[in-house]
Amino acid sequence: MSEDRSTSGHKTWLDKLTQAFVHEPKNRQELLELLREAHANEVLDIEALSIIEGALQVSDMQVRDIMIPRSQMITIKSSQTPREFLPDVIEAAHSRFPVIGDGVDDVLGILLAKDLLPLLLQDDTERFNIKEILRPATCVPESKRLNVLLKEFRATRNHMAIVIDEYGGVSGLVTIEDVLEQIVGDIEDEHDVDEDSHIKPLPSGDFLVKGLTPIEDFNEHFDTEFSDEEFDTVGGLVMNAFGHLPKRNEVAELEGFRVRVLNADSRRVHLLRVTLEKS
Repeated sequence: MSEDRSTSGHKTWLDKLTQAFVHEPKNRQELLELLREAHANEVLDIEALSIIEGALQVSDMQVRDIMIPRSQMITIKSSQTPREFLPDVIEAAHSRFPVIGDGVDDVLGILLAKDLLPLLLQDDTERFNIKEILRPATCVPESKRLNVLLKEFRATRNHMAIVIDEYGGVSGLVTIEDVLEQIVGDIEDEHDVDEDSHIKPLPSGDFLVKGLTPIEDFNEHFDTEFSDEEFDTVGGLVMNAFGHLPKRNEVAELEGFRVRVLNADSRRVHLLRVTLEKS
């Protein structure tokens, strides 16, 4: 006869979580409070709590909240030769690129970087026709909910969508990774800061900055004079600017910088995107 789990002294995390929900939550806020209480009681670890909070948050967010804006899109012109556009592809190190015709609003399709590999075997790349290897571009409105977009990404196996404004113009793009990062936090990719680096420049001119970056290093890199008397790290400085522990995608102005939180949990800020404000 199998031993009853309730008397065995070895309860799974699901057993403990179920036990924590003695009083059924009546709304999402009560549910979140119960989950955070479960974390405080060591029923849930911080990673699990963060993922659950992110999943709940996604249903309230729209594409416009996380899209890469039009001004920061890296595109390829259909009229360019491989010799002309390959340096940008190599520098950006992305896997997908929108290909445009007469302008950014004229998106002809999506180029997968892997589809360029046959170029290595061609002697005459001038005969290359980029339109022959384009994948169809999926367009979505700025107002689309992220949970709906994620479902569509999974159903169609697309990884990128062009974001359209109310007038039919291109306002940005969004990837499946952008959506998933709202749930699981920052995903390691070509934009992530190296293990031994605190500040990394992006092709757009912005910077990825770790929350644990010493203020002294930040000042040296950006030629600023933020005080490190009260806080040691940029994360502490940013939390002070917000006045609370910020969540993903919250934005604050910080003496000439626009700071967006890319990754944070219930205890500290992990990763920031820093934009220099134009004077």
